[in-house]
Amino acid sequence: MPRKKIELENIVENISILDQDGNVDKALEPKISNDDLRRLFRAMTLARRYDERMLKLQRQGRIGTYGPALGQEAASLGPVYAINKDDWFVPSFREPAATLWRGWPIDKLILWWGGNEFGATPPDGAHDVPICVPVASQVQYAAGIAWGCKLKKNGGVAVAFVGDGGTSEGDFHEGMNCAAIFGAPLILIIQNNQWAISLPRKKQTASQTLAQKAISYGLNGLQVDGNDILAMIYATREAVDRARKGGGPTIIEAVTYRMGVHTTADDPKKYRTEDEVDCWKPKCPLARFWLYVKAKGVVTEKDREKMEEEIQNDITAAIERAEQYAPNPLEPFEHCFAEMPLHLKRQLKEFKAYLAATNGETSSADGNPENLAGYSKHLH
Repeated sequence: MPRKKIELENIVENISILDQDGNVDKALEPKISNDDLRRLFRAMTLARRYDERMLKLQRQGRIGTYGPALGQEAASLGPVYAINKDDWFVPSFREPAATLWRGWPIDKLILWWGGNEFGATPPDGAHDVPICVPVASQVQYAAGIAWGCKLKKNGGVAVAFVGDGGTSEGDFHEGMNCAAIFGAPLILIIQNNQWAISLPRKKQTASQTLAQKAISYGLNGLQVDGNDILAMIYATREAVDRARKGGGPTIIEAVTYRMGVHTTADDPKKYRTEDEVDCWKPKCPLARFWLYVKAKGVVTEKDREKMEEEIQNDITAAIERAEQYAPNPLEPFEHCFAEMPLHLKRQLKEFKAYLAATNGETSSADGNPENLAGYSKHLH
């Protein structure tokens, strides 16, 4: 038999709509109302200012280790804008723009980074899961959530996020293989920020693109300019529409750049040059989107100044609320099981006795484990 090339059914495409100078591909420009454009610009600005303040809080010792998202705002905001409230959002840890858009209070996110587990409780009614740091773990449970949507036949989809380094983890391959086999409505966003901590993209995989990994699972892949919010919205809308119609998962590689540190425990100057960082500064997603909304007359300079002032005030107020939060030491018992087993009831009783003996008792510790649900002091 002759040797012949195998023609693969699936394809990989590249999408870019809004360039760094504000020029737009009119044929691909997504339809977005002026009101939503204003909301999106404010959301991206909020994410940037939140990120800046969180870095300051960490340097001041007021929160723990923090993972910035500077320069990656469009890569997460675009996809969550393209889904409905009842769809599922599965973040990693570098998606504050998306998390805030989904309605998480700023103070709750501050508490999460401060090590308080109350920060991991989604807002009431939200189809979201908490911030999750373990690399690529998101892919597996996002695949399960998406499969659940398919089994329920409710038309829902799940949008999950993972970093470029996560594509080398077993969790990534297992999760995507499962999602593909069962045709789960999963849209996986790979935030390709060029660095897996200190490992550069070129040493992390030999693949020409990360989007092409979709082909090995029998899926389509899209490589998108991750600093272009219009392209991220366009690509996600297309993938969501296909998923709702039973077309299965899509992998979207958002090509972006980690402008800051991996986390505040990291010093990137040890492994990358300032020249490399400088090359990405003109591609800033916030600056690019500003050119777009300004040219359309949607946001004026005066509007932006007012917006900036409001955002700073909102963040300051959120910091004050977060720092006034008094965690209850009995809270961990509340979240382990739907029904507290006997061994935990015994430990709870022992712990309460210890608190009382050391003057550490809580105001609500009445000795009744069934009443623990009311202990948490919920934020505004």
